[in-house]
Amino acid sequence: MPRRTRFCPSGLPVHVIQRGNNRQAIFASETDFAVFANWLAESAARFGVAVHGWVFMTNHVHLLATPSQDDSVSRLMQLLGRLYVRYFNSAYSRSGALFEGRFRASVVQEERYFLTCLRYIELNPVRAGMVAAPGDYHWSSYNAHAVGVRARLWSPHELYISLGRKQVQRQQAWRALVDEGLDIETIVRVRQCTNAGLVLGSKRFRERVSALRS
Repeated sequence: MPRRTRFCPSGLPVHVIQRGNNRQAIFASETDFAVFANWLAESAARFGVAVHGWVFMTNHVHLLATPSQDDSVSRLMQLLGRLYVRYFNSAYSRSGALFEGRFRASVVQEERYFLTCLRYIELNPVRAGMVAAPGDYHWSSYNAHAVGVRARLWSPHELYISLGRKQVQRQQAWRALVDEGLDIETIVRVRQCTNAGLVLGSKRFRERVSALRS
């Protein structure tokens, strides 16, 4: 098995997970979610990271993003972590670590797995039993894709744009894709790749990413 890595090469999508330390909550109010979203948008713009998808859960965050530089994601997560931890510790009169070490990341093959990974992220609140439908959860990218809710941090990916010539067609196509759900084998593979820092893609794609490291 390839060793775990946080290699995030420019121009390729990466699935990022940042968890709370010891699985503790990192959001305790709607204000917390909003503060995090605002700083994520600002940090992504600063470091040239296009954020295509996200979900902010109670104790962890998923992002699907494409960096413009090899170190863009690392710089984004470092700054975001410093800003948010400072805010959270001040707001709740606490000290110490909030996040579980460094983030985990998995490079994603666009043509084969990008839309699958995006659905995995947006269906997370449903799998967790928090809501009955993805549109019922406010702090994800689903409503941007499915019904056109404006989100400052959203950069729609070209594969999403290719779902239809018009915005309403893309939204309809996305709702249909998400409604199909994901089989358990796919869910397990996405989860394992991200947790272990493995590339999510074909053998040829994995070899391509490996070559970029050398």
